Amino acid sequence: MKKVLVIGSTVVDVVINLPHLPTTGEDVNVQSQSMSLGGCAYNVFAAARHFQVPALLFSPVGTGTYGDYVRRRLARQGIVSPIPTPDLDNGCCYCFVEDSGERTFICHHGAEYLFQEEWFSLLNLEEFDSVYLCGLEVEEATGDNLIAFLERNPRLQIYFAPGPRIAQIPAGRMERLLDLGPVLHLNEEESIAASGAETVEAAAECLSRRTGSSVVVTLGARGAYVWDGGAGALVGGVKARQVDTIGAGDAHAGAMIACRQMGCSLVEAVARANRVAAAVVEVQGALLPEERFRSLDLPVWRGE
Repeated sequence: MKKVLVIGSTVVDVVINLPHLPTTGEDVNVQSQSMSLGGCAYNVFAAARHFQVPALLFSPVGTGTYGDYVRRRLARQGIVSPIPTPDLDNGCCYCFVEDSGERTFICHHGAEYLFQEEWFSLLNLEEFDSVYLCGLEVEEATGDNLIAFLERNPRLQIYFAPGPRIAQIPAGRMERLLDLGPVLHLNEEESIAASGAETVEAAAECLSRRTGSSVVVTLGARGAYVWDGGAGALVGGVKARQVDTIGAGDAHAGAMIACRQMGCSLVEAVARANRVAAAVVEVQGALLPEERFRSLDLPVWRGE
């Protein structure tokens, strides 16, 4: 099995639990606060790693307090990105979690989102057959470097998650990416925004026509809608006690990609990813403890 190349950010998630988001001028007491590794690419990588699927986290780690934190935490797991340390502070994400479990992000972007063209020469591309990419990095000033890399390597199967700021991705970049035929992984709101359609079903079909590839739209507790091979299917969700929703979409994408690498059909991969995402919303933060993953009793890759 070849590796998955996971391109994107690794940040510090500062998780702040509070009863509700304050209105302007209101005082709200924080109930608890914690720090952990996060970022879309890291979350996707961590989910895929549970399945023991080979993958490389291609993520710049900057300097400063948050960069030092990220570097130490990655090293404890034996994870070293081949990218040299940029001379720029690493950012963080403030994750405000209300009593309802809903989360609101306020992000400080730093070195982790900016990709230099020369870094891609550090990769042995023969090791990879697929790649994950998030829209947050594409939106940044160096987003063209990411797209140019993918255009130079059309054999790679692209999994693209445009993300919540889909409308901020420059139109030209979005069109170039869609021309590469990625499998799109979006939530309901993002699919409507990207397609202009009125329903998830219509959005998925429309986006699939544009890319010529499959589309996965996550629907929270309802599961996910999959458009694949000219037909749509609703893949039912899993009941979960919601603690917070941080990283659930990333975990879903990582699990889905891992299961596809293991030979699952897209529908089966999404069904397994639904179970992983449901487990993630039952824990605080974006990351699923290994023992909780094992309790799901999902098949993992045992090697060739």
